[in-house]
Amino acid sequence: MNALKALRAWPADRRNSQRMALWTAQEIASATGGSASGDFQVSGVEIDSRDVRSGDLFFALKGEAMDGHRFLDKAFANGATAAVVDRVVDFPHILVSDTNAALEALAFAARDRSNAKRIGVTGSVGKTGVKEAIFAALDRTSRGSTHRSVRSYNNHVGVPLSLARMPVRSHYGIFEMGMNHAGEISGLTAQVKPHVAVITTIAPAHIENLGSIEAIAAAKAEIFEAVMTGGTAVIPADIPQFEQLRDAAQAKGINVVSFGKSDHADVRLLDSILSANGGSLVTADMGDVRLCFSVAEPGEHWVSNALAVMAAVRAVGGDLGSAGLALAEMGGLKGRGARHQISAISGKALLIDESYNANPASMRATLHQLGQTPATRRVAVLGSMKELGDFAPRFHSQLAEPLADANVDYAILVGEEMSVLARDLGKGAADALAGGLSFAHCDGPAEAISALEEFGITSGDAILVKGSNSVGLGRLVAHFTARS
Repeated sequence: MNALKALRAWPADRRNSQRMALWTAQEIASATGGSASGDFQVSGVEIDSRDVRSGDLFFALKGEAMDGHRFLDKAFANGATAAVVDRVVDFPHILVSDTNAALEALAFAARDRSNAKRIGVTGSVGKTGVKEAIFAALDRTSRGSTHRSVRSYNNHVGVPLSLARMPVRSHYGIFEMGMNHAGEISGLTAQVKPHVAVITTIAPAHIENLGSIEAIAAAKAEIFEAVMTGGTAVIPADIPQFEQLRDAAQAKGINVVSFGKSDHADVRLLDSILSANGGSLVTADMGDVRLCFSVAEPGEHWVSNALAVMAAVRAVGGDLGSAGLALAEMGGLKGRGARHQISAISGKALLIDESYNANPASMRATLHQLGQTPATRRVAVLGSMKELGDFAPRFHSQLAEPLADANVDYAILVGEEMSVLARDLGKGAADALAGGLSFAHCDGPAEAISALEEFGITSGDAILVKGSNSVGLGRLVAHFTARS
């Protein structure tokens, strides 16, 4: 069969006959209850004038300290086709009474007009990575008709924005949902109305606001509240909160699929072997079928993530073979595991970028992976873990054990909350001479950069950079990767 015949033989899909424009002026006006200044079509939706590209619809959102109407000139200079505004302007626009409410209304319209299978992803650790892995798995066989939220657009603005961007032709949509307080996931899942709800794991992230692990699990379980009839909950089988999550899902009449090492897991890990590239070769039992696939991302946590991905893909009728190929090809995300070869004395060193987020569970997981990474020396640059409240001193102090287990040669501790760990590790060269861990305690990223430069990066070093995003360790990553 020649290429032309093969193209003609490709399975037909009625969605292929639909137009390519994301929204027309009349569709936006109808969805938002607004009035259009004229006829136009847009190819994207944006809320930040700095990110506007040619063809975008710019929403002039209003907050407590910011008004998007102030940035209309910049948005149109960057190529916006039209804007959603609450006052008459000289640019093509949709006039509404409330631009924030209009964004949510457009999100609902995008959701309801599409036949896409929607997947919601939440959890204390790994949300973005799992969301991206599910996207890669489904996009391989949907011919580019899989949509997902970009970056970490997982809050009360990011979720409706991501929905509003979903093309009508989409086969699948994957949406990340985050929270800091109880009740937030409830509002987000009501917007998405997922067919599949994934919880990656439960860990003491945001415990400052919620008070206990059980309360965190209950807040994450809010994702089950608006799952579509006949939908599926994908939950971790190996955590103490398994029964709490299972019962919450079943109370909503949702089919439960669990994943993990436990004998009761529906997607059960049978074996995991380290592969030559640092990833894993995984064998899993899904009840009626066994799978053997590779996971490019290193670490035991990514083995668990991969099981969740496989469960979600199967729940929406995706191809498991393509999912395995996608997992084998995935690279680390910026701030969430990306690996860089950086300049070092007499060669190159490995820098592992985990600078976007940190909590006790993810700190332990990444330090464990650092310990398994072949290296001449291992360096850990650790920033404070935020939103731990009264639990912060204990959780920071407990990092001494995984640092030791990982055979870390030098630690740079960044931020006020790390002072308790610095105290426990001891001070000065005397501890290092006595066999203790050599370390430096820094106030911020600039001082941490100086400390790492003073330590000296040599060929074969492996450097882990991890901390809560507000600590700013992305600056350290940018400094050393740019220099390379």
